[in-house]
Amino acid sequence: MGDAPSNLSLMTDDESFVEWSHRPWRERLAFVEQMMRDISRQTDPEEMVRMYAGRMRQITYSQQRVSLSRRDLEHPLVRVTRTENSANPLNPWKYRDRLPVLNGGLLSELIYAEKPVILNDFVLDKDDPSATYLAGLKSICAIPLFEQGQAMNMVVLGRRDRYFKEEFLPEQVWLSNLFGRATANLVLKEELRVAYERVDRELKVVADIQRSLLPATLPDIPGLDVAAYYQTAKDAGGDYYDFFKLPGGKLGILIADVSGHGTPAAVVMAVTHSIAHTHDGDPDPPSKLLNFINHHLAARYTNGTGTFVTAFYGIYDPATGLLRFANAGHNPPRLKRANGGPNGIVEGAANLPLGIDPDEVYVDDVQSLTPGDILVLYTDGITEARAPDNQLFGTELLDELINQSEHSSQDLIDETILRVERFTQYRPPTDDRTMLVLQVNP
Repeated sequence: MGDAPSNLSLMTDDESFVEWSHRPWRERLAFVEQMMRDISRQTDPEEMVRMYAGRMRQITYSQQRVSLSRRDLEHPLVRVTRTENSANPLNPWKYRDRLPVLNGGLLSELIYAEKPVILNDFVLDKDDPSATYLAGLKSICAIPLFEQGQAMNMVVLGRRDRYFKEEFLPEQVWLSNLFGRATANLVLKEELRVAYERVDRELKVVADIQRSLLPATLPDIPGLDVAAYYQTAKDAGGDYYDFFKLPGGKLGILIADVSGHGTPAAVVMAVTHSIAHTHDGDPDPPSKLLNFINHHLAARYTNGTGTFVTAFYGIYDPATGLLRFANAGHNPPRLKRANGGPNGIVEGAANLPLGIDPDEVYVDDVQSLTPGDILVLYTDGITEARAPDNQLFGTELLDELINQSEHSSQDLIDETILRVERFTQYRPPTDDRTMLVLQVNP
């Protein structure tokens, strides 16, 4: 059966919902089907209410319709959100504070009673605030709209020339409440959309601030080819890397990974950056910086939160080729030796990550680098990238790429990231990815 025409006119003024319910079922089904189609297309709750009210007038004869709300009001206050013949109706979701509020009266009694009821030949007190909306009516039908078990809204229908019938009530309460929930869902959907857009804008600001904390340029150290890659899983992330130009031509190299993801990790990353840059003492040996960061981080920021930061900090001296370093629970860097020397990892003492124990004491180690050697520092977003079958990229594939590399530091990063993306079949990363490559020039 095709769609029923949208301008169905099924009722006459001397019919009501009860009589309509006995009309031929195909006629009623076509009407209901078309109305449901139209409701499903609506994105604006105000337009959906107007459309529904217009359709219901075709099967429910009334000469007055008053919509009420007691949301955010105390008894006996009630807000009139909509009337049948308002010349300039206001959108109650946008202009709620401009809508009339009644202090007591029959409409207030009806909504706070929270019961469906029909009143025939009722008499209003001359001072009743409801008189403006109910004057001249012979019969009214009050339909409460429930939310979390309470009638927060109500629709009051009125007739001047005939009574409502009790048979009218059950289906009207049923249909009106189902439509009320549909409207509430549409309002909630719009509120969520606006909220998500606001949060998204704020997260982008956080991400911009976070990226501003990373080095704007790579260090220019004679005899050292340096490249870096940084990608967050979300707008903001918890990976961090930094370079420090030190006296005597030395270079400080820091890479860190905050536990967790997103904005909370980005905040701790920013705190870690701030602490690292407030250390004004002798930067050598590396353990001094890690001890300093750890003490302030654990004592003031991460204590009891379960958050921690893995970090590797090394100081490279181009004059001697020595890399002094300390490791706070971070992935040990990979090392490719030039001239066929044994490859491996730069592994030092096992220390806790930063932010767990303020009294942890970090230990220094040393590694000699020779011309042609390649040092690769990374976060576990690289090695723990997952294929669709849940297999990890792992350190073996990373070592394979490093050992096969015959190009620049940037080329090695490009090759690795491309391989990771192919391995994951280009799915979005689930963890931040950071990679630093330092190659000692021959």
